Order: sequence, then C-alpha cells, then structure tokens
Amino acid sequence: MQVSVEDTGGLERRVTVQVPAERIDQEVNSRLHSMKGSVRIDGFRPGKVPLAVIEKKFGKQVRLEVQEQVIHSTLQEALNQENLRPAGEPSVEPRESLPGEVLEYVATFEIYPELPGTLDYNYKISRPVVEIGESDIATMLEKLRRQRATWNPTDRKARIDDQVVIDFEGTIQGEVFTGNKGEKMPVVLGSNSMIQGFEEQLVGTAPGDETTLNVTFPADYPSAEVAGKRAQFKVKIHTVSEMVLPQLDNEFARAFGIAEPGLDGLKEEVRNNMHRELKQLVYANLKNQVFTGLLEKNPVDVPRSLVAAEIGHLQAQAANQDMDAATLENTAEKRVKLGVLVSEVVRQNLIQLDPDRVRNAIETVAASYENPQEVVQYYYGNQELLAGVQQTVIEEQVVDWMLENAGLEINANQISFDDMVNAAKQSKG
Repeated sequence: MQVSVEDTGGLERRVTVQVPAERIDQEVNSRLHSMKGSVRIDGFRPGKVPLAVIEKKFGKQVRLEVQEQVIHSTLQEALNQENLRPAGEPSVEPRESLPGEVLEYVATFEIYPELPGTLDYNYKISRPVVEIGESDIATMLEKLRRQRATWNPTDRKARIDDQVVIDFEGTIQGEVFTGNKGEKMPVVLGSNSMIQGFEEQLVGTAPGDETTLNVTFPADYPSAEVAGKRAQFKVKIHTVSEMVLPQLDNEFARAFGIAEPGLDGLKEEVRNNMHRELKQLVYANLKNQVFTGLLEKNPVDVPRSLVAAEIGHLQAQAANQDMDAATLENTAEKRVKLGVLVSEVVRQNLIQLDPDRVRNAIETVAASYENPQEVVQYYYGNQELLAGVQQTVIEEQVVDWMLENAGLEINANQISFDDMVNAAKQSKG
C-alpha cells in the first residue's frame, strides 16, 4: 500500500492511498467462491452454479462491497502510518478499479493542531475573597420580603418600586419586530426587567394614561434584529399599585417552612444558602479566569469542521437562537479552542477522569427529583448526557490541577457578596 500526504493549507490534508490490485482481487475471488454453495440461479442445481456465471451476475456488486470495506480499513492504516489525527469524518473520493488494477482513493480532512511541548501557564488570576456580614444577610432578607410583596392599587402617579400593568406595542422606523407587543403586562419600576430607559419613562404616569417611549436597544442585545436600534413604544397604563412588604417576623419565617426557631432560624438558613452560593460563584469565577488565560497565552488554530459542528450545537440550544452569525461563530470557535487546550492539559499531565466525581455530580442533579435513583440510572444509560457530565468534571479537574500545580500567580481580591453576584450575572451575558 502506497500513501502520499499533501498539505493543502492550514489544517487541511489530502491523502492519496493506492492499494495493490492483488489485495482487492483475492478478496473478490474468495467471496465469489464462498457463494457457490448458497447462490441460486435458474437452470442450475444448488451448489453446481459455475464460478463464471456467479462472477458475471454478482461480480460487480461484490467488487464494490470489497472496495468499500478495503477503503475503510486501509484509510485507518494510512492515518496510523502517517501519524495523522483527523478532526471529523474524512471526505473520501473513491475511484473504481477494474480487475487487475490498483485501487486508488483520496481522503480529505482537517487534522487537530500540533501544540507546543509545554503549554504556557505564565499569567495572573485573582482569587475572590468575600466575607458575608450582617448587612449582606439583611439585604438578602429584604429581597425575600420583596418577593413576598403584595400590591395595593392607587390612583396617584407611579413611582419607583410601584407596579404598573401596561399594554405596549413597539416599532423601529415604523416597522414591527419580533416580540414587539404585550398586553396586561406587570412591570415593577426600578426592577430593570425592561431595557434601559423603558421603566424610567413610566415614572409619573397614572392609570388610564397613554404615552410614547423612546428607547435604544443595547448593542449586545441577544436579538440581532433589534440590537443597537432606536425604537418607539406606545404604552397604555391600566393600573398603578404600590408595594406592601410583609413584616420581618416569625410569621414571615413560617412562610418559608421554618417554624422554629422562627426569624433567627430563617437568618441562619439564609446565611447557609449564601455560603453555598458563594462557594459556587468563587469557583466559577476562578474557572473562567483560568480558562481565559489559557486561551490568551496559548493561541491555537482549530479545524473549521469542528467549529461548524459547534455552531450547529449552539443553534440547537434555545438560548442561542437569537445570536447573530458573527457572535455565534466567535463563541463556537472559542469553545472548540478551549476544548483542544483542555484535552492537551489532560494529556500532558496524565489527568484521569475521576468516576467518583462524575457519580457525585449526577447524584447532585438527581437529588432534586422525586426518584433520584431512577435519574441516576437514566444518566448512566444515556451516553450523551453522561458525556456532558464527564466533560464538566474533567474541566473541573483541569482547573484544580492548574490552580495547584501550574505555577499561576494567584492574588487575593477583596470583593463584596453583591459585587460577586453581579459579576457572575455579567459574565453570563
């Protein structure tokens, strides 16, 4: 077998393989001979059909089958021989050969990039240091009160913290756009649930008022249809209601299932929940910094086929359906590059997937379901779901290894709990 490799630019390779005629002809003859005892052809007794007749009737079909199987097996031999790692499935152009002729075919594919012997870990990250104080507990309790707020209708003009119920219809240069209408929609002024400028212009309106709001969608708004564009919204105010907060007492604590020791018990529960959330936020922040630095310090070209596949994966996720094409491609390319680098950290440092961590991760998800054991079994029976958890775990193991062994410069960064939460929201977009 002869193999030649052509570098067609970037990561693409074009491999030409020539298989000796004898290898094909021998396999074809062997299969035709094996058919003599079973093939049935009119005019001949079973087992007595001449080989020439079998060859005439089935020879072409058998040769094509043999060629297909030989291409499959020899391509793998060729890749191993030339130390090539295709990214994605190679595109094969077979060239049909006749008896006595060499079988030649061409396979085109992209390969995984060659990375330097040692990755560059020479960068700084900051470890968030957060103290949860009494003021943080009080702020969280106030948020809980607001979640349990009731609303009293009023005839006065709307203020910040009031709830208005509105109809609205938006246009951009007189044209409608997706999601431009809403009816009987409650909006709490000052909650920032609407785009910037929308809620502020409703302050001072009263029940029955009709007004026109002028706003500009953010440039990074998820829908490319409206991102960065000025819009007008015609709004009708149905009602204005003022917020009534519940008393912060033992009765309030019972509303959250804490009968004893009442309000003090609720405060302790809030404190514990905040510490659990903080632990997750700090780790996510460190992981983001570790991976951002890894990408910046280790530039790498990645196969376009893998980027295209990742774009398809992102498009299948509902949260990314409004992402514009450029952002979608950039996000996909970044994820593919990170995947290549994470795999290289794993390979270079002999990091083994920890099955106990995989199990713990699955059991944590399953704990919120009525029958956790069924959920655990479902995950282990679904290769796609299991692979997703395994990928998350191996990424965490890489982060842990890098924090402990990569020699990163890690500095402490004092930050408040609220700033930590807000930073996490911004990083998610």
